[in-house]
Amino acid sequence: MMQLLPFYAVLILAGISTSWIGDYGVGLLLGMASAATLASAWALFSGPTRYISLATVAFYGICAYVVAVFAETQSWPVILLIAAAFGAGVALVVGLSTLRLAGIYFVIFSFGLAELIRQLITWFEVNVTGTLGRYIFTDFQPKHLLWQLLALLAVTLTISVRISRSRLGLALKVIGDDETVAAHAGINLARTKLLLFVISAVLITLAGAIQSPRWVYIEPSIVFNPTVSFTAVIMALLGGANRIWGPILGAVPLYLGFEFLSTHFPDHFSILLGLLFILVVFALPNGVLAAIEKLGRRKGGVA
Repeated sequence: MMQLLPFYAVLILAGISTSWIGDYGVGLLLGMASAATLASAWALFSGPTRYISLATVAFYGICAYVVAVFAETQSWPVILLIAAAFGAGVALVVGLSTLRLAGIYFVIFSFGLAELIRQLITWFEVNVTGTLGRYIFTDFQPKHLLWQLLALLAVTLTISVRISRSRLGLALKVIGDDETVAAHAGINLARTKLLLFVISAVLITLAGAIQSPRWVYIEPSIVFNPTVSFTAVIMALLGGANRIWGPILGAVPLYLGFEFLSTHFPDHFSILLGLLFILVVFALPNGVLAAIEKLGRRKGGVA
């Protein structure tokens, strides 16, 4: 765990910096912390197992509605616990029914799941509550949300490191390499994958819950935007989903790049995002860190 001490120091420095970097700087740090947390939480399950999940936005959107429903009646810690319970419950149900799928079937199902939940909530809001959107009013300032996200990012990285060095992490690597071999080695495939899927979903849910007060007003088209799922995947793949630091290395520069593109090319952002996804998959299938390591080995071999 000593390797995480410098990272914790950076997070503390980022938290302290809110007193002099201004509102724009706080917003930028908040966005980067959110992107790094989502990408790291996504890679926790999808990295070692190689299951490409596009359900990130499903958990992200659910938590926003949980916060909107309970914001005026419950304390903030209780709201986060309820959101985590919702995320774990949905992940448990989805995992039990879908983690036997693999490859493109799991990708399609996870994408369809997000759209299904979006349509169900839209139907419920329109036909039962009689309204489409909800307001979220809390006393939090952006710096308060940033501090919470930095803490969640630290927890996410700590969990990633601990799992990677445990028997569970070893089992996941074997599953990612070959599920048949893993099954013959005595690894309980369903239980192992389900456990990681639930942990990953809870972290994603909490990241969305902490951020939701920023929106003030939410509706399904806002909180269930598929872009959230795709950007989390691209960020993790760019840095290296199988590396501890890979998702963060991909999240920070890509978040800044997305900010620039969405500001200067708002009408073409989705096209550019799709092109970037294709470029990352073809040019850096294992991420930047793996490419750097490969280049280093080549240079070492030449020398």
